[in-house]
Amino acid sequence: MGATCYFTGKKTGRGMKRTWRGQAVAKGGFGLKPTGITRRTFKPNLQKVTAVIDGTATRVRASAKAIKQGLVVKPLKRKYGYTRQQKAAAN
Repeated sequence: MGATCYFTGKKTGRGMKRTWRGQAVAKGGFGLKPTGITRRTFKPNLQKVTAVIDGTATRVRASAKAIKQGLVVKPLKRKYGYTRQQKAAAN
């Protein structure tokens, strides 16, 4: 899938953008009027991350919120870390 978070399922949302014109009534005007109502998209903050999924390192797109929440488990960067894990699992 395109712009979708692997962990949270966040994807592009749709909405409207409003532009207001006029002076507020409290400031002596006739009030604010919406002059330009146009469509817009809300995109999630997706990052390409290497994550451990089912025991293998995989490149996925994850939202920044998922990374901050700790949903993304990153693989170890050095080979000696893997051998220590294997020795610990054997004992």
